[in-house]
Amino acid sequence: MRSRYSPFHVFASLILALAISSILGCEAHDSTKEGISTVKSADGSSIAYGVRGEGDITIVFIHGWTCNHGFWDPQIEHFSKNHRVVWLDLAGHGLSGSKRENYTVSAFGEDVAAVVNRTTKNNIILVGHSMGGPVAIEAADLLGEKVLGIVAVDIFVSPLGLSDSEQKIQEIMKPFEGDFKTASENFVRPMFNPTADPRVVEWIVEIMSGADKDMAVSALRETLQWLVRDSSSALKKYAEKLHNINGTHDTTPAGKKAASYDNVITIPDVNHFVPQVKPDAFNRALETIISEYGKSQ
Repeated sequence: MRSRYSPFHVFASLILALAISSILGCEAHDSTKEGISTVKSADGSSIAYGVRGEGDITIVFIHGWTCNHGFWDPQIEHFSKNHRVVWLDLAGHGLSGSKRENYTVSAFGEDVAAVVNRTTKNNIILVGHSMGGPVAIEAADLLGEKVLGIVAVDIFVSPLGLSDSEQKIQEIMKPFEGDFKTASENFVRPMFNPTADPRVVEWIVEIMSGADKDMAVSALRETLQWLVRDSSSALKKYAEKLHNINGTHDTTPAGKKAASYDNVITIPDVNHFVPQVKPDAFNRALETIISEYGKSQ
């Protein structure tokens, strides 16, 4: 269902930290084991990518924090039947290399732009889950009129208005800078509603807690800082192009407060991992958005 939309405000709080993750690990899934290519990002990092399917519109799937393109496996399989699909691994993730020390959102945006400029001329829809949402915004800045639309999954719309101070960010980061494995385990478990398959939950906890600490800490800090520093102006800039797909289940009491936004499709009975926990419902929601652009072609 769609909700009413109001101007976005800057978000930086624990709820945003909880929103910056993804579900899958660093192994290539069956749907993308073949046809892997590489391109150099702006800093020389080797970025792995692939292309599947055909169509007038190209859907570019951007994974989130500490994950890879396999995160989108159900979507790659589904959408490549009727659309052109591009996937990639951001630097330091999955099959991609890295020559960077600071994993900034803008640098991740350059990864996406490098792949798109290699593979696609125009008519692009960027789809980013969690951290992939801010990355999509940065990529759109570089790609300009090539981008028809941006779909952010469970990142920008939040019913909470918590502190956006640098001190709050430091409080969030402190556990990760210490015992990263334990902090990651505590980070991931609240991201599921009680009906989530426990096997999936445990698998994700294992994947997330096994991420490279230096990369993960840098990327998380940079993303939180982006949300504080850049999100308000960036989201206003792309208000006409931005769509959101969100879960409705929030494990925190404050999450019960009503949020009111336009250009949001909400999917019931799921928390942060909407595309993986409810892939069919998510795919229908994304098809609805894509069909709007298809009519204008």
